[in-house]
Amino acid sequence: MRNFKILIFVLLVSISSVSCGKNTEEPEKDNKPPVKEKEGPIFKVMSYNIHIGNPPSKDASYRDLGAIAQVINVQKPDLVALSEVDNKTKRSGTTVDQAKELGRLTGMYYYFTKAMDYQGGEYGDAVLSRFPIIESKRYELSVTGTGFEPRSLALILIEKEGHKFYFGSTHLDHTSAEDNRILQANTLVDIVRSLTYPVVLAGDWNALPTSQTISVIKHVLTPTCTDCPYTFPMNKPDRTIDYIMYRPADKFKVKSLKVVNETYASDHLPLVAELEIK
Repeated sequence: MRNFKILIFVLLVSISSVSCGKNTEEPEKDNKPPVKEKEGPIFKVMSYNIHIGNPPSKDASYRDLGAIAQVINVQKPDLVALSEVDNKTKRSGTTVDQAKELGRLTGMYYYFTKAMDYQGGEYGDAVLSRFPIIESKRYELSVTGTGFEPRSLALILIEKEGHKFYFGSTHLDHTSAEDNRILQANTLVDIVRSLTYPVVLAGDWNALPTSQTISVIKHVLTPTCTDCPYTFPMNKPDRTIDYIMYRPADKFKVKSLKVVNETYASDHLPLVAELEIK
């Protein structure tokens, strides 16, 4: 009998210990990996001043659009902003539409806008696009007075996986005084604010990141870089004057940005960015 009571006591103590242990255990942790945010469509943009297809190492009359096209084809951008483009001028060939020819050589859609009449033809800006062009429009950028080259903005509307946005190319004034660039920057600001869809703008803006011109543009556009890479001159680059920017800031995310070290085809280095549509 005494042994039986001892056995019952031991069993009760054991049951109590197990019960207390269960109550003090921490709840099981959720070891499931965190849910990864779904990535949006990604596209690649190039900004390229093509120097009217004239390699700097060649005579001023020499043209090599094939070299420009090869640079583009190697990088495989979806959108290209071209600066310094000739259309049927005497210096580049009265039958040569450089934007059209580059579209043919790259298999991309193209749109050219005239900044100014030149040698029986036109000189200005262009865009190339792997996406069909839904709309296209030319904008004129003013100058402060006579004796300065007029400038233009080539703007297209395209669609990427259900997301419509504008893409544009422009080339701001190149003279040493900043007055024209500031005037053109303010015009760009007004244009961008009037657009109904998000926008990506690129080109040779002939302005340093610390300039008033870029400060004005940043009122509406977000740069793809903070410590922006040098893009000019091609052989020993020492300044940033080519840009890719976008609006609104929360619509796009910069996945990568680089300068292509290509020193033959033009006096500028191509700038390439990968953007995600958020």
